[in-house]
Amino acid sequence: MLHCCIFLCGAALMIIELTGSRILAPFLGTSLVVWTSLIGIILASLSLGAWWGGILADRHPQPRLLGRIVLLSAWATAAIGLSKTWVLEFLLGAGSLHTVAIAATVALFAPAAILLGMVPPFAVRLCLEDRDHGGRTAGSLYAISTVGSIVGTFLAGFVLIAWVGSTAILFITAAFLALASWLADSSNRPLKGASMVFFVLAVFFCRQQDHWLAQQGFIDRDTPYNRVLVYTGKEAGSDRMTREMVTGPQGRQSAMYLDDITELVLPYTRFYRLVEYYRPGARRMLVLGGGGYSFPKYALAQYPELQIDVVELDPGITDLARSHFGLTDHPRLTIIEEDARTFLKKVPNRYDVILCDVFNSHYSIPFHLVTVEAIQLMRAALKPEGVVLVNLLAAPEGVSSRFYKALRATFNTAFASVEAFAVIDPVDRQLWQNMLLAASNKPPVDMPKDPTLQRMLSHRLPAPRDSIAPFTDEYAPVDRYLGELSLQAGPIKKKDS
Repeated sequence: MLHCCIFLCGAALMIIELTGSRILAPFLGTSLVVWTSLIGIILASLSLGAWWGGILADRHPQPRLLGRIVLLSAWATAAIGLSKTWVLEFLLGAGSLHTVAIAATVALFAPAAILLGMVPPFAVRLCLEDRDHGGRTAGSLYAISTVGSIVGTFLAGFVLIAWVGSTAILFITAAFLALASWLADSSNRPLKGASMVFFVLAVFFCRQQDHWLAQQGFIDRDTPYNRVLVYTGKEAGSDRMTREMVTGPQGRQSAMYLDDITELVLPYTRFYRLVEYYRPGARRMLVLGGGGYSFPKYALAQYPELQIDVVELDPGITDLARSHFGLTDHPRLTIIEEDARTFLKKVPNRYDVILCDVFNSHYSIPFHLVTVEAIQLMRAALKPEGVVLVNLLAAPEGVSSRFYKALRATFNTAFASVEAFAVIDPVDRQLWQNMLLAASNKPPVDMPKDPTLQRMLSHRLPAPRDSIAPFTDEYAPVDRYLGELSLQAGPIKKKDS
């Protein structure tokens, strides 16, 4: 029985850690800073737990105490699900990303990790019968715990997170930890049984709450690669009803008018119309990052000769676009479920236009798509007169500009012309906002007749006065540049774009 307890505790630990990344993502993103904080704090908690558990085991080597420790870990796990939202909202304005990520991980995950860290040394002490076999006993128990962690890793990564909501996963894990506490010691059965019943009911309540929220127009779904929020609202100023998709902190990643599913809502998506200036009459377009498929739907409706390939890594995102954002099959639309860089290595066609919209937020940027090597693959996938349009969040100057300047320098290594446009305000150079990079080898010289395009071109920004080294596969300090930004709205001047 004790060996089964060790196995379950090892599995629970890794399930909690992997689920933790999904819990933090809507508030803090999924950057290297967040993962480092999560892994580092849990390892520190395990070390503290192992030390503390060893001391308690020597003083009170009783199965009953071990059972209580495991039961406490079950309640600490359930407490994550009960408190995560208000804890993260409270900490969100407390300082830099590093500070908030560490504080949130300590508050939410350290208690359960400390208690689970106490289990292996306590179990070794209970099983230790003689010193001649002490090493074998300890090795066997730690091996069982590690095997449990391996099973928990694959179970969470391949099954639970893709099929069960994050909060429900925590309550399921808590229920199994309550079972593990009974396996460690069969006393206090009413308390342990009541705990398991409570956790199972909590799972049922989570499912019912998700169903009720979905009926109200709010979807909170874990996909294979993201935690995605979908909700309805009203556009400021017009009161038109919209449906919006959020996959990370700070802003919206996709939006759609409920009364016109092809009209562009977000200002940065409207700037993608610059394809009409850079490559009028384009026949083939590659879109990296589907999201709510806002611009592909618009382009299919507006450009009758255009063939569009969309590369979207997350099939769950595409499913949500089909069910809630009006995406339908179209003879001129091809959807490829693959990593964007992997696809770029084997593109079957050369394109007139590449739209790059793969950044979930300014805290969740896949570095392998912003390096010199990745940009060279984009250039190779373009026709000689093609253009790459990239959406990003930054400021033209100041503390919020380093990522933009480095990315612009990276594109300059592969393209003769790189221009930048401020989506909201080109005058305020400190304003944190959506920006659009346009990279080409043969930029047009004549002004378009369309006044909307003329207004967009008037948002062109001058080249930066200072230079930053381009990103490479070997060295791409994306997270460091982004980590310099504060999570507080105060230090970052911004407008919703």
